[in-house]
Amino acid sequence: MTPMAFGAILLLLFAAGIPIAVALGMTAAVSMHGSGIPLEAMVQRMFAALDSFPLSAIPFFVLAGALMESAGISNRLINFAQSLVGRATGGLGLVTVISAMFFAAISGSSAATTAAIGSILIPAMTVRGYPKSFATAVQAASGELGVIIPPSIPMIIFALTAGVPVSIGDLFVAGVIPGVMIGGSLMLTVSLISRKRGYGLGAAGADHGLRALGDPPPKGRAFREAFLPLLMPLIILGGIYGGVFTPTEAAVVAVFYALFLGGAVYRTLTAASVMAALRASLLSTVVILLIISAASVFGWVLTANRIPDMIAQAFVAFSQEPYVFLLLVNLLLLIVGMFLETGAAIIILAPILTPVAVKLGVDPVHFGIVMIVNLAVGMTTPPVGVNLFVACQVAGLRIEQILKDMLPFYLVLLLDILILTYLPQITLWLPGVLK
Repeated sequence: MTPMAFGAILLLLFAAGIPIAVALGMTAAVSMHGSGIPLEAMVQRMFAALDSFPLSAIPFFVLAGALMESAGISNRLINFAQSLVGRATGGLGLVTVISAMFFAAISGSSAATTAAIGSILIPAMTVRGYPKSFATAVQAASGELGVIIPPSIPMIIFALTAGVPVSIGDLFVAGVIPGVMIGGSLMLTVSLISRKRGYGLGAAGADHGLRALGDPPPKGRAFREAFLPLLMPLIILGGIYGGVFTPTEAAVVAVFYALFLGGAVYRTLTAASVMAALRASLLSTVVILLIISAASVFGWVLTANRIPDMIAQAFVAFSQEPYVFLLLVNLLLLIVGMFLETGAAIIILAPILTPVAVKLGVDPVHFGIVMIVNLAVGMTTPPVGVNLFVACQVAGLRIEQILKDMLPFYLVLLLDILILTYLPQITLWLPGVLK
């Protein structure tokens, strides 16, 4: 089957509203049937794709984030963020970004970050006088930090499917500075827009934009209340880099730490909330793993038809300059991210593009971060942007109602991508220092 045929079948299935995992599996099945390959091989490949010990880190990180959310950890993080920047102009918008950064360091999921923070701060910003469309746009743009700041589920998927050796720990550490940089750029954007449009009140204002949530505690008290949750990413990264445990074992540690905080320290976890977290994480994990298994079969069929080789040769034939290659990859990923779920996109494209990038002299860790940041932006773009759907569902808006407010954030995120692409030191400096 030719690349055009694969693309036509996929686009047809996507246009028909078929779920991504089913569309990938059906396309693979059509190709296998046409090539005379028994469909039993499809089941074998799907099972083999999930028969991986490192892959078990995904359900544990998902569960850890769900437990933290059920334990009310997001409220403590929001209070701490509010004590830091809540009195600035556009304070609640800044609180939204910083809270997303904090929660991203716990959840590893973009959708979870958007839902946990947005359910509190979108209504709060609306009550305080921010346009609901702007509040929703801030949350949707900030939610992408959930997969950039470690721990990150897409980073685990990339390390397992890249086609070249890549350390999950290196990817985790490499995501710290890019995540902080992107968070800072979003904060700057929120501040400038708020000043221009008069959202919130400055330090001289009557209530400093804090009445919607209630006055936050003093900085010292807010920090003490958020200190233990903020230790989680340090425990995870420190344990991995210190050789205490593997990334998969770190995910299990994260679950027990979440249970310890919610059950023993804060005593906010009940049997019912634990069961709710288990159900939510089970559903999320099943969806992720089903996509991974279907995408694995799809990738296997692509390889059997030598399509990755064709694509790689096309890229190399166009230019062997790494800067040109990275520009083409950015364009490709931004388009793919608009239509394909992040995990599926990584599984399909990482084994095709990463070996070519390495051959052209691009560090695989740097390339992994570039790929994940591009696809994270795809989470905020229609028609398949999961952050848009989650944020709009919380706000009760349609996606088209917030697109105008999303435009400044799109421009800033594109600038962030270019900076990270062509200044690899931003990504590679911290892993190099820790090694």
